[in-house]
Amino acid sequence: MSLEIVILAAGQGTRMRSALPKVLHPVAGKSMLGHVIDCARQLQPQRIHVVIGHGAEVVQERLAAPDLNFVLQAEQLGTGHAVAQALPFIDAERVLILYGDVPLIEAETLQRLLQQVGPEQLALLTVRLDDPTGYGRILRNAAGVVQAIVEQKDASAEQRAIKEGNTGILAVPGKRLADWLGRLSNHNAQGEYYLTDVIAMAVADGLVVATEQPQDAMEVQGANDRLQLSQLERHYQQRAARRLMAQGVTLLDPDRFDLRGEVTVGRDVLIDVNVILEGRVVIEDGVQIGPNCVINNSTLRRGAIVKANSHLEGAELGEGADCGPFARLRPGARLGAKAHVGNFVELKNAVLGAGAKAGHLSYLGDAEIGARTNIGAGTITCNYDGANKFRTVLGEDVFIGSNSSLVAPLTLGDGATTGAGSTVTQDVPAKTLAVGRAKQRNIEGWKRPTKK
Repeated sequence: MSLEIVILAAGQGTRMRSALPKVLHPVAGKSMLGHVIDCARQLQPQRIHVVIGHGAEVVQERLAAPDLNFVLQAEQLGTGHAVAQALPFIDAERVLILYGDVPLIEAETLQRLLQQVGPEQLALLTVRLDDPTGYGRILRNAAGVVQAIVEQKDASAEQRAIKEGNTGILAVPGKRLADWLGRLSNHNAQGEYYLTDVIAMAVADGLVVATEQPQDAMEVQGANDRLQLSQLERHYQQRAARRLMAQGVTLLDPDRFDLRGEVTVGRDVLIDVNVILEGRVVIEDGVQIGPNCVINNSTLRRGAIVKANSHLEGAELGEGADCGPFARLRPGARLGAKAHVGNFVELKNAVLGAGAKAGHLSYLGDAEIGARTNIGAGTITCNYDGANKFRTVLGEDVFIGSNSSLVAPLTLGDGATTGAGSTVTQDVPAKTLAVGRAKQRNIEGWKRPTKK
C-alpha cells in the first residue's frame, strides 16, 4: 500500500525562549526535525510533506531536499488544521502523521503501526505513563475498544485519571482523511481544530481504531523547553551508548559519551570518558581513544590510538598510527601505518608516510612527508604567503632538526637533513645537510639592562 508522511513542524515553541524555530533545536548535533525526517525516510514513502509556520523560511532553508514538500500553515489553528494544509498534495492509500519536535521515534515502531492500517482500520500510537499530564487521554469502552480521545484541557476529573495517553502519531487510510478533516470543529477549550477528533469520527463511521505502543516511552517525548530538550539529548546518548556496547565497544563510562552523527565500529574498541564523535566516523578493530577527544568525520584504522585531549577533523589514522595527547589533525591530515604525531602538533592537508614522526610542538600544513622521516620539535612549514598556499615535500628518511622553518614551495630528497634552527628556502638534495642560520656572535662585557 502506498504511503505518504505528513510532519507537523509549524509551532513557535515560545517556552524555548529562542529566536530559532523550535524544531531546529538540536539533539545530538542534528535538529529535532532532521531526526524525524531521517526516520520518515527509512519507511520509504512516496513523499514527505513538512508543514511549516513559525520561522518557515529558516526551516526550509536548513532542511530543503528533493524528497520534501514544504507546506505553509500561515495561521496555527491546531493540528487538524495543519494536516489539512497538506491535503491538496496527498494521494496515497496510507497517511502517517508525525511531529517535528518528537525526534526519538523509531522506524521499527512506525512500521508496526503502519501494518495495522487498512481501508477500514486506522492505527494510533498510544503510551501508558504513570503521569500522563499534558497528554490527551484514550477513551475505551467496556470491551477495551477505542472510542475517542479527549484533550487534557477538555477532560473531566475521571478522564484525567486515565493512564493511557495519545502521542499524536497516527496512521490513517488516505481516502478517508479529507472527509474527516473537513468535519472538524474548533468548539473546545483551545479554540483549535484538533486532529484527535478524527478518532471519534472514525468510530462513528464504523472503522476500527487499532493501537500500538512504543517499546520505550521516550520515543514519543516531545520538547517544549530547554529542560525537556536536555532530557531528550541524554536519552539519545544513552541509547547510542547501549548500541555501541552491544557491538563490542568498551565505553569506560557510558554516561560520559556523546555521538553527534554516525559511527561504524569494529571489535575490541575502547573509548574513554568525554569523547565526542561527530559527523561520519569509522573506527576499526582494536582502536583506543583516550579521554576528552573530539573526532569529526574521520577514519581510525585497525589498532590506531588517539591519546587524551586530541581533536581530529577530516583526518585518517593508518593501522597502528597514534596521535596526541593534545594533537590537532585538521582536514586532509593522514597518518600512514605506525606514524606518530605527538603533543601540540597540528596537521592540515598533510600526509605522513609509514613510520614518520612529529613528536611535539610543530605545524605541518600542505605537506607530503615520506616514510620514517623525523620532524624535530618546533618545526613549521611556511605554506602561506598571505595570498597563496604552497606545498612542502619531504622524501623518505629525512631528518628535520628542531626549530626549523621550511619555506614552501620546497622539496627535500630522501635522507636529507636540516640543522636545528635553520630556515630552509631552497630545495635540498638527497642525503645532504642544509644549514640556514645566522652566524653566532659572542659579545664580551655585555651588561644586562636594569630596571629604572
